[in-house]
Amino acid sequence: MKSQALAPFLLAASLLVGFLATCQAGSIAVYWGQNDGEASLAETCASGNYKFVILAFLPKFGKGQTPELNLASHCDPSSGGCRGQSKDIKSCQRRGVKVLLSIGGGDGSYGLSSRGDASQVAMYLWNNYLGGTSSSRPLGDAVLDGIDFDIELGGTKFWNNLATDLKKLGKTVLLSAAPQCPFPDEWDGGAISTGLFDFVWVQFYNNEECQFSAGRGAFMDAWKKWESVPAGKIFLGLPASKDAAGTGFVPARELTSRVLPLIKGTPKYGGVMLWSKFYDDRTGYSDAIKSQV
Repeated sequence: MKSQALAPFLLAASLLVGFLATCQAGSIAVYWGQNDGEASLAETCASGNYKFVILAFLPKFGKGQTPELNLASHCDPSSGGCRGQSKDIKSCQRRGVKVLLSIGGGDGSYGLSSRGDASQVAMYLWNNYLGGTSSSRPLGDAVLDGIDFDIELGGTKFWNNLATDLKKLGKTVLLSAAPQCPFPDEWDGGAISTGLFDFVWVQFYNNEECQFSAGRGAFMDAWKKWESVPAGKIFLGLPASKDAAGTGFVPARELTSRVLPLIKGTPKYGGVMLWSKFYDDRTGYSDAIKSQV
């Protein structure tokens, strides 16, 4: 009789634990590759702080150009020096960390001139970074988990075609995007609307009208609009230090006490994206927030 009496209580307790686990089920994504003096890729993943590491950037592609990878001083792709990153990428993946390549960025030469151009770029990415084959894979034989769209230049057309072609080439290829928080995003909006994106890490910085400093109402209005897009999970994109962006930095204590409680219970909450590993190394931001994300 006692066990029967306890059954409803235990069931309720387990449901509560499950609910709380769901609310807490966020992770951290971080951009890596654009600064001297940041931890290596293997060290980044070994920290245990991140579920996603986004390699930044492939800033030259499309419009008939020969694509070029830029990982700053980490390696020189022109001499084949970035192939050594393959070992680190595999190390990350063994730890359960997803590694994506970010195409675009705020400084580069890229764009798509036609649907055919989008198809060619998709095939290039597939053969050189994903599950295809090529004799000139810049990162060696490691197979990346996906492609991140950080489109801030190069026109607004045909990004939806690129996303569609990438998913056709590999159904398991993860797609992510890093739009600005004003909704809809001028550059990435068309691609995101395809419904093919697994993750959208929205940049709630360098956009004073919708970042948290604009007030709870403006911030939540932007968050709700982003949750309306046909994508998997939405991440709160933040700078990891004051020096990492012009505006939008939120101190770790304020993030965990005032910001995350507003969004953690929302349906598509996925976690926090940080720009970037270099700045996180200097502030310990991910260490300070990871237990609350």
